[in-house]
Amino acid sequence: MKLIDVLDESVVKVGLEAEDKEEAFAEMIELLVRAGRLEDRGRACALKAILAREAMATTGIGSGVAVPHGKEPCVKSLLAALGISKKGIEYDATDGEPVYLVFLVLAEANNPGPHVQCLGEIARLLQVPGFNDRLRNARTPKEALDLIRAEE
Repeated sequence: MKLIDVLDESVVKVGLEAEDKEEAFAEMIELLVRAGRLEDRGRACALKAILAREAMATTGIGSGVAVPHGKEPCVKSLLAALGISKKGIEYDATDGEPVYLVFLVLAEANNPGPHVQCLGEIARLLQVPGFNDRLRNARTPKEALDLIRAEE
């Protein structure tokens, strides 16, 4: 599975405005709604799924990265969005540092395969030396997608 297959410019935001993780969740879910990937009425259940997962343990994995994710019956296929914050988001990350890259992933409740594959691909990309910094410095959604495409 390639991350580039579930992302396009409509679900990538450079310049996230959120100051904390709850605002980031809402802003990223809004990207999915505006892109037509999530119905407006699915907004609440998507947020509920993300918050439920976050309640178990932070998805701020350190090094300026967060991967909020969740599974919910209202989600009919794998959905992903990428947000890049220039100023940093207070996230309660494992290393206590702000988050600059947010990969949000939502999946069907009864189909864990694509969800796990997507999280695995994000983890793989984050292991590439210098990738985080290059992605963090992307100036446009297209530039961010080109960086992901080049690594995949």
